[in-house]
Amino acid sequence: MYDAIVVGARCAGAPTAMLLARAGHRVLLLDKGAFGSDVLSTHLVHQPGVAALARWGLLDAVRATGCPPLDRVRYEVTGTDIRLDGCARGVEGQRAGYAPRRHALDPVLVRAAVAAGAEYRERCAVTGLLYDDTGRVVGVEGRHAGRAFTERARLVIGADGMRSTVAHLAGAPYTVEDPRLTCAYYTYWTDVPATLELYERAGAWVAAVATNDEATLVLAYFPQSRFDEVRADAFTAYLEQIRATAPDLYERLRGRQPVERLRGTGDQQNYFRQATGPGWVLVGDSGHHKDSITARGISDGFRQVESLVERLGTTLGDGPERLDAALGKFAEDRDAALLPGYEATLSVARLQPHEQRLSLLRAVQKDPELTSIYFDMVAGIGSARALYTPKLLALL
Repeated sequence: MYDAIVVGARCAGAPTAMLLARAGHRVLLLDKGAFGSDVLSTHLVHQPGVAALARWGLLDAVRATGCPPLDRVRYEVTGTDIRLDGCARGVEGQRAGYAPRRHALDPVLVRAAVAAGAEYRERCAVTGLLYDDTGRVVGVEGRHAGRAFTERARLVIGADGMRSTVAHLAGAPYTVEDPRLTCAYYTYWTDVPATLELYERAGAWVAAVATNDEATLVLAYFPQSRFDEVRADAFTAYLEQIRATAPDLYERLRGRQPVERLRGTGDQQNYFRQATGPGWVLVGDSGHHKDSITARGISDGFRQVESLVERLGTTLGDGPERLDAALGKFAEDRDAALLPGYEATLSVARLQPHEQRLSLLRAVQKDPELTSIYFDMVAGIGSARALYTPKLLALL
């Protein structure tokens, strides 16, 4: 009998297993993929996520992968006079973000979970949940190395992403669901200097992010309504979106070839699922997902992990009533903490910059302090309320 079985060993599952194991719990960590495999991602870990890595003692290991700090941000609205240049004020002394490749970041997290005492199995597919006579989840069944297995636990944690098997098997309903708004394509380029650059215009969003191996990740976003058109000739559409939205960046790419194939998706779902039920809980993208345009997924996943482990406390050794009460508190915390960022992300993902926000940005760019507060907001450190200082109101 394990205290917890964590399904999914990525940015939510591996830290959950690590923190629970550090707290003295017996944890089994399962993943259907191979250790160190890559995955679709915007890569960006905003400053709140960087602070979490520092608290966990893992930030130096992430830096050691060769991922550079993102300590300057450039943000432009194409076709206007708006250009912000600066950096966030940060949180807990962390002013820089990082954008590690997932084949670099995820192994750091899994190794930390194993070092803490969690048992890890890769290429392990969960196919069902085990229930007791009361209907409570008490374990999982699946296949590993061609053989069926069953394992039992006091709690099953689904951290297996947007298409979560645990959520499906548990019948977790959507509590909030909105239409898909964008499709996105990206690849990697070398000899294209950048830290973090963001470009916006009506119907388009482009980002350039420095990552491992001296490469720059360049992403292009399109309205979801254009998905069928774009994927018919994705690379041509990708380059044209960059040319029209970020001309300076396009000139830096001219004459070069990407170092990897173009990746993309038109399945950027926006939802909250019911977070918990008897004997199970969802964390990370399995319980909440939003458009990747604000790149909040990893940082928000870390936030959920710490909230869940804090709420669980010692209840894994107690009766089901106390455990369920703790899980209910986690669900309340999750929704309250993530709903504002969800709504802000959907606003950006509509790709329709409106005049009120453009007027705000024109005022913000006049003052370095306001620019830093704005980049705090972009990183999810503060709310829009923090931006409305007397100085900004006077500028407006």
